[in-house]
Amino acid sequence: MSKLDGKTAVITGGTVGMAMATARRLTDEGARVVITGRNKERLDQAVAAIGGDTIGVQGDVGRLDDLDRLVEAVTAHTGRVDVLFASAASWNYDEPIGAATEQTFDEIFNVNVRGTFFTVQKLLPLMTDGASIILNGSAAAVQGSPGSTVYAASKATLRSFARTWTTDLRDRHIRVNVINPGAIRTPSFETLPKEFRAQALSAIPAGRLGTEADVAATVLFLASADSSYITGAEIPVDGGLTQV
Repeated sequence: MSKLDGKTAVITGGTVGMAMATARRLTDEGARVVITGRNKERLDQAVAAIGGDTIGVQGDVGRLDDLDRLVEAVTAHTGRVDVLFASAASWNYDEPIGAATEQTFDEIFNVNVRGTFFTVQKLLPLMTDGASIILNGSAAAVQGSPGSTVYAASKATLRSFARTWTTDLRDRHIRVNVINPGAIRTPSFETLPKEFRAQALSAIPAGRLGTEADVAATVLFLASADSSYITGAEIPVDGGLTQV
């Protein structure tokens, strides 16, 4: 029997990279998956590629009216949420405090913090008792890497969310955990300068970059009954990058 038979999983930002790989993995394990994305063409392509009982809802998690449409779509599709992987994110590279702009700050915090908060809040009435919420953090949140001031702070906020929501939702046995991917070979990572990518690889004790499948396997673990005694935790998926 598959690990997520009969379950409904919602994955925000599920049209590319780690989130799309996770959608495929959860579908393979029997879940009915709902993904979101801002670009309609890319969203349709992702739904077709994922297969299974997957639907796409176009929208930006930073817009509350788009989140309301997501709730309506999930209500019509299955009427429940057993797994939420809040993965939609905005990021930047090499923007230290002196270069950060109001526009950058607002865009990143609107998606990564505000968007994550209201995604969870608005889907909460559809969540089953015992549901699993997984927040997609980042190794940047615990490293203090130069040039990541705004992005790192936005991801560090998710750690606080996981702690507080774990206690807020304890009576419903809803588990909340955050994963911190490190250097993962995704389309976004491949756009970074070659020197940066080489430096990142040299710092990883595991001796390799992470894969989208590594992240998907971790989310599946946290989504399933295999992790029933894990909540409020921060799980690094970084080959030891932030652990030694």
